[in-house]
Parts: sequence; C-alpha cells; structure tokens
Amino acid sequence: MKTSWRTASLAASAAAVLALTTACGQDTPPPASSQNVGATAEAGDYGEIGSGTAGAGAGGQASAAPSDAAGELNVSANAELGKVVTDSLGLTLYRFDKDTAEPPASTCDGDCAETWPPVPADDATAGEGIDESLLGEVTRSDGSKQLTVGGWPAYRYAKDVNAGDAKGQGVGGTWYALTPEGKKAQAADRPGLSTRQDPDLGEIVVDGDGRTVYRFMKDEAWPKPVSACTGACLEKWPAVSPVDFEDTDGIRKKGYMTFTRPDGADQQTIDCWPIYTFAGDKTPGDTNGQGVGGTWYAVRPDGKPVGASGK
Repeated sequence: MKTSWRTASLAASAAAVLALTTACGQDTPPPASSQNVGATAEAGDYGEIGSGTAGAGAGGQASAAPSDAAGELNVSANAELGKVVTDSLGLTLYRFDKDTAEPPASTCDGDCAETWPPVPADDATAGEGIDESLLGEVTRSDGSKQLTVGGWPAYRYAKDVNAGDAKGQGVGGTWYALTPEGKKAQAADRPGLSTRQDPDLGEIVVDGDGRTVYRFMKDEAWPKPVSACTGACLEKWPAVSPVDFEDTDGIRKKGYMTFTRPDGADQQTIDCWPIYTFAGDKTPGDTNGQGVGGTWYAVRPDGKPVGASGK
C-alpha cells in the first residue's frame, strides 16, 4: 500500500508535454492530476432521483414493508463503508442530518417517510456488536415510536431490496448509514486507481470512487495510445483523467502514462491502453460494462482485458 495516495501533482500542461514525449512502455510515468472523469448524479433530500454511491449487496431478497419491526439488530461489514447497523433481514439502517440526537427528534414525515420508512422501536433488540445502551426511541408526530441508535432516529431506504444493499448512502448529502456507535458511515479514502477482488472477474482495476475501469478493444496502444471512443461514446464511457502514479495501489508501473485525446483532454492509460469507466455502473462493485458489444472489458492491474482474446 502506498504511503502517500494524495501526493500533489505537477501542472496538467507539464503532464501533457511529458506524455507526448514519453515512449509507450517507458518505466517512469509522467506525473498528473488525480481526478477521474465521471460525475455522480445529484439527488434530493428524499432520494426520489438518486440511489447513493455505495452498495455491497449480499444477494438475498430482503425487502421490508415500512411497518416491519427491526427485530435483532446486527453489525454488518460493508465493502465500501465498513461496519454498519442492519436489521434482522440484513437491511441497512440510516440517519438523517436534519434530525437531531440531543434531544432525539425526527423530521422525516409524509413523502419523506415513504422513501425512508422509520424503523419501529417495538421489538428491536441488540444483537452481536450492538451496545444495548445506545438503543432508544423517539415519539414521532403521529404518535408512533421510532428506534434511535446513539440518539439518532433510524430509517430504512425504500430502494434497498437485498440484504447488504446501501443505496441510500450519501443521498441528498444528508442520508448516511448508521455505524454501531450511531455515527455516519463514511467511505474510506482510496487511491485514484487501485484494485479489488471481484468474485467473478478476479483482480480488476477500480477508480477513486470504487468504479470498475474498462478497456475498449478498438483502441490502440502502440506506437502511441489512440482512443477510438469519441463523441457520444464518451457519454457512456467517460475517459479516466490522469492519475499520478503515487496515487495508485497495485497498478503495474510499466506503460503507465497519459496521452492527449483529439479533443485536447488528457487521458490515463495502463500498459499504454486508454482506460474508461461505464455510465451504466451505478454503485461501486458494479461490472455492467463487462463484455458490452464484445469490445469493452474490465482491466487487470497489468492492463490486460479480463475475458477478452487478442490484445
């Protein structure tokens, strides 16, 4: 693991010049900035138009009605967020920044409560890893009792369907999964490019937001990188902007360089191959771009495409 993931980079103009004068495959890559292309869609406070940024579904169907009791609360390990509180069905519990914990008060009513069903306090018990003294209740405006964790009113998210889903994380910049201490779960700081072990694809490259990185088989790497993805293609497959090599972990250094695209933007490569993310990947861990059109494939740390023949 690198000791400095956020090392300051040289100016982008200098990186572009170096990229143009560096032969593909050179061991020493040019410095670059550590920002990746690809914006996350914004969502309102209630989450009607967004689904958050973190999901690590465990697979089982676990949809709960708003009136479902929490049952035994447990601590679950989320791949992106660490330890979070889940109910007896494995559904993630959340807190709302517009509520208060001292004293406990819930401000999510009406339409908000349909999207974020309050967790009833009745029958909620502390399972392994849960401090019973941190559990409590608050009386809502309709007179019902809502569970609190560390003083914070607890909710489920209507778009979480499977045990382990955490699609409500970060919605509206106000909704966060609950930690066992009642705090906001936060994604761990990660390098601009790193690797993760996918259960189906093996070790693959991901960007700073945990999104899968892909290669386009119509691109070229030698004698210099050339991207065949232009225009509307870039809307579906955003090019990964330059990432300083010091801001990576597990990536092969040889052939790690940037190049200037026809539109003037700089793009990162691995083993001299241009790399991209996929707009169809909605949460970290998604690999919906794998094999699309028989030309798009996830990338290994050495730049090789996963599951593709040839290049």
